Amino acid sequence: MASFDIKYVKKCQFVAASGIFDGYDVPHQPSNISLRSKKLFCFLMVVDEVSFKFIKENVTIRDDGNGGKWVGIWHLVLLKHPPYDEPRRNGKIPKILLHRLFPQAQYSIWIDGLVHALCPFGTFSYSFLLTNREKKGQMVYWAQYLWREKNTFAIAQHKHHHSIYEEADANKRRKRYARPLIDLHMKIYHYEGLPSWSPDGKTISDVPEGAVIIREHTAMSNLFSCLWFNEVDLFTPRDQLSFGYVVYRLGGLFKFFMFPNCEYNSLFVLHPHTREHSSSVEWVKNITELSGKGSRMKESRGGLGLWTPYPGNLNAVVLPPVARTSKAG
Repeated sequence: MASFDIKYVKKCQFVAASGIFDGYDVPHQPSNISLRSKKLFCFLMVVDEVSFKFIKENVTIRDDGNGGKWVGIWHLVLLKHPPYDEPRRNGKIPKILLHRLFPQAQYSIWIDGLVHALCPFGTFSYSFLLTNREKKGQMVYWAQYLWREKNTFAIAQHKHHHSIYEEADANKRRKRYARPLIDLHMKIYHYEGLPSWSPDGKTISDVPEGAVIIREHTAMSNLFSCLWFNEVDLFTPRDQLSFGYVVYRLGGLFKFFMFPNCEYNSLFVLHPHTREHSSSVEWVKNITELSGKGSRMKESRGGLGLWTPYPGNLNAVVLPPVARTSKAG
C-alpha cells in the first residue's frame, strides 16, 4: 500500500470497503449517500494492478493532488505484489482481513466489487451510535444487524443453500474450483466432525451470501476473521465453504446475526462480472489432470493444505448426500 494511502486510511473509523481483482468488475457507485455519510465514512476500493489498469481504461479516475486516486466516491487503494496467483484468493485479503488493512476502523461494511448498494449509509452509520432506547423508525432496520443480541458481525443467508455440502456440490457444478479439490476440502471437514446443517441445529444456516459483511471490529470479530482467512488460505478460495466450519469449531463462542436474503436483495443489486474468471484450475474434473503437464494448473502459493499429507484416512470418508434444491445452485 502506498504511503499516501496509508496516511489517508489512518483517519478512517467508519469504513465502507470494496475490492476488484484481475479486472473482473468496474466500481459501482452506491446510491442514497447523505452528506453526513460522506463525512463519516471512508469509501475504500481495494484493487490490484490489473484492475487499476482496467479501471483507468474504462472509467474516469480523478487525482486529488496528494497522490490519491478516486472513482466517484471510492478512494482507490492499490495493492501491489499480491501473495497468490489465484485472483479469487487475493480478493479475500481485503474482504476478510479488512481489520488488518485498515486497523483504525472501528466499524465496517464490506461490499463485493460486483455489488451496487442501494441502502442509505447515513441510516447505517447512525445505527452504530445509538443505544437500544434511542433506536426509532428506520434506524432499527440497520441497527438490528449488529446490536440485536449484542452481535458484532452480520452477514446474509444464502438464497438457496443451508449446508456447506450443498454449497460445495453447487460450486462443482458451476466450475468455481477444481472438483476433486472441493471434494477433498469437504472430506477434511467431514472427517473433523462437521455435520450437515439441520433445522434443529444452532445456526440459521451454515452458508452465507458473502457479498456483504457488516462488522464491529472487536477482538472476537477480528479473531473470527483471521480464523476464516486461515481456512481460505489453506484450502479452496471459496469462502462460503469455510465460514460455517469456523463457526462450528468455535462452538458457539462467536455470536453473529444472519439476516434474511430477501432483506439483502432489497438493499443491494448484483451486477454481472465483466468477464468469466479465467483460472484454469476451475475446469479440473479429475485429480489426475493436475499431475504431469497439468501440474502448471496448481496454485503455487495458496491452497497448500490440499497438497499436504493429511494425518487421517480420508479415503474412508463418505460425504453426506446432497439434495439439489435449485437449478441456480
